[in-house]
Amino acid sequence: KRRCVMLNAARLDFDGRISWDKVKETVELTSHEISTDAEIVERVKGAEIVMNKEYPLPGKLIRSFPDSVKLICEAGTGYNNIDIEACREKGIALCNVPEYTTEAMGDYAITLVLALSCSLGAQMKALARGDRTYMQQCHLGQLPHFEIRDKTFGIIGGLGYIAQNITKKALALGMKVVASDVPTTPLGMRDNGVEVVTMDDLLKRSDFVIPMVPLNKHTTGLVNADAFAKMKPTAFLINTARGPIVDQASLIDALRQKKIAGAALDVFGEGSAPPPPLPEDSPLYDVFKEFDNVILTPHVGWQR
Repeated sequence: KRRCVMLNAARLDFDGRISWDKVKETVELTSHEISTDAEIVERVKGAEIVMNKEYPLPGKLIRSFPDSVKLICEAGTGYNNIDIEACREKGIALCNVPEYTTEAMGDYAITLVLALSCSLGAQMKALARGDRTYMQQCHLGQLPHFEIRDKTFGIIGGLGYIAQNITKKALALGMKVVASDVPTTPLGMRDNGVEVVTMDDLLKRSDFVIPMVPLNKHTTGLVNADAFAKMKPTAFLINTARGPIVDQASLIDALRQKKIAGAALDVFGEGSAPPPPLPEDSPLYDVFKEFDNVILTPHVGWQR
């Protein structure tokens, strides 16, 4: 059997429910709960396969790998944490798991749509601060509350595995789905019910906008001030992909200038493991308190 080393099993098996039996049937597995850079250099010696979950593997570290390493397996979808050029230089193949947590991520995107549409966040925030108005009057007053049937869900980069899963669930709830992709992708209606449009058209038409693209130099800051200026003032932004895809300062400005109706964010950094927490002085905490229509969760969409 080929030798495989898992660098940070605790990140993947966070609740202790994973069975590694299938992996062990295929390879000779050595598993570590966590690893530091210095430990990684030692632990990959003699291994042909390196398995990793979101831990940053920069070029300097990869270039120190022995020639025995032939494959790095990122045990998830995003691989922006791994220096691809260094892998090429070393002749190391890189693979990910494109369909990893596809159902969970689809479920969570729809969960956030439903939460925003029924003022769930606003009601919970009011109750948490001791305001029982909504409990006592048994109606929502001026809080936004609407049905999602016939609303348009815009998925930026909406032709991948997770995006297709979101599309299936959104269509089942009676929503319309529009998606943007690379400029060479033909526009028009697809057999699965999604309409491929330009990104500008998506931003102008959508009631909910979610980016579903990998984080790289082309997508960093993709949802920026120009994007928010094109969105409807009644539209909501959802981000469950990677934090830097959305320009944070532009988002905060869009909320304060009422260019959009609200936002739900499940990601903030680049998706490294462990993900760094939001700084205590993050302005996102300020807008969370400032606006009832802002939801923040700590990268839980994939965790099932």
